Amino acid sequence: MRIKSNVHKSMKELLQQYAAYHVWATKQLADVMIKLSEEEVNREINSSFPSVYKTVQHLWKAEEIWWQRLKLVEHVELQSEKFTGTFSEMTVQLAKQNKQWADWVHAATENQLTHVFAYIRNKEQVKMPVYQMLQHLFNHATYHRGQLVTMLRQLGVDKIPSTDFAAFCRKK
Repeated sequence: MRIKSNVHKSMKELLQQYAAYHVWATKQLADVMIKLSEEEVNREINSSFPSVYKTVQHLWKAEEIWWQRLKLVEHVELQSEKFTGTFSEMTVQLAKQNKQWADWVHAATENQLTHVFAYIRNKEQVKMPVYQMLQHLFNHATYHRGQLVTMLRQLGVDKIPSTDFAAFCRKK
């Protein structure tokens, strides 16, 4: 199914910019988080998810789910849920998933960006155009990166780089 839309080159350029920002912002925090001890990464902190580890795992899981939905995988399998490696290794996996999104957006055609795909959520079929899913994906990550910044502050980390979109744009 295809929706009527005028997704201009500027929409694709914006999505490419957000995808690049997504990779950059996650790396900014990962570079700080991998310096935490195992105890700090797993320390219970009151937030949407109970620790830095669980929050990063959630980010990875969400990206895996959306990737598999995009690829029309019928039975989603999540590496993030089976993962037994170190926290540092998990941040590498998240970075790979981030890059996979950026590469996909870079290569996407207008038809791919406007394509409406269906998926099952809570036993209900949902339809969404790909470009809206991408906007959701990038916003979702920004929301949880903000939580990670607060968690890092609660862990006593005082040197946390800005992950603002404006900071990303100034660095370019």
